[in-house]
Amino acid sequence: MNITRRALLAATAAVALTAQFQSAAADDVTLNIGYQPIVEPSRVPQADGAYEKATGAKINWQKFDGGADVIAAIASGSLDIGYVGSSPLAAAASRELPIETIFVVGLISEAEALTVKSAAKPEDLVGKKIATPFVSTAHYSLLTALKHWNVDPKAVEILNLRPPEIAAAWERGDIDGAYVWDPVLAQLKTSGKVLATSADVAGWGGPTFDAWIVSKAFADAHPDIVTAFVKVTGDATAAYRANPDAWNATSPEAEKIARLTGARQEDVPTLLKGYTFPTLEEQVGEALLGGGTAKAVADTSAFLLEQGKIPAALSDYSPYVSARWVTDAAKPSQ
Repeated sequence: MNITRRALLAATAAVALTAQFQSAAADDVTLNIGYQPIVEPSRVPQADGAYEKATGAKINWQKFDGGADVIAAIASGSLDIGYVGSSPLAAAASRELPIETIFVVGLISEAEALTVKSAAKPEDLVGKKIATPFVSTAHYSLLTALKHWNVDPKAVEILNLRPPEIAAAWERGDIDGAYVWDPVLAQLKTSGKVLATSADVAGWGGPTFDAWIVSKAFADAHPDIVTAFVKVTGDATAAYRANPDAWNATSPEAEKIARLTGARQEDVPTLLKGYTFPTLEEQVGEALLGGGTAKAVADTSAFLLEQGKIPAALSDYSPYVSARWVTDAAKPSQ
């Protein structure tokens, strides 16, 4: 076969044009991510721009103060990936919002708690004003704790406030207590008493967790971007798990987390210990995305239905949880 110089130049130009088009196409993808100012490892790659580099997308980071607002934004189409707790996730799945859970960020332990000013025991909560963000993991944990203590929720004035509003109301003396997460929780602890943590509530049958979820439409259109996002998140978790002591109060990691969350840098190491952060390999197992997470969402939904927080529960929540992304992200690079 005789290849002319003109044909060769034309072929070379075509290849270059195709590569340029593919690069431009990747750069043209805008990924809208809703995050919350939670103290956890993925704040570090967020601060470093690692997600942009790995996905090749233009990322529009949007800050939210609660999972219910993240869910509303995904439902409206203004977010592609969002950070939520297990309670708003359960509520969204129960309403059949087209989403998938792609990464369990952390199992909540000491990072959320009920802090009060003048209640020495659970019975003292009767008649008190207790704030929490509605349909959040904290709200779910508060209701679970009250049920465990045999305290009627109707006997407590439960107020729907976002974390920044809780901090302000606490300082003004407008509320008697709050079930909320760090870093606002750390502020409340300086002048309040912890009556129960989410570690306690988990022991009473109400475990909670935080997770990244994705719009199914975005995942179907851009699977490589979703996998890259999960890979970066998993790498951050692995880095922390490998040497948590290196993420001390004077470390670059603590500085970046503090900058994005509003937490005091010196508090970051302690706040990180309020969660259990599972690795990519652990997430694939039956305890999490391989089955346990769907069961936890189902159990949470059943409780929310019992409390009248959702109109109905589904018979199967597995379509809203996927181990595909962590499995793909854990594969060795080619």
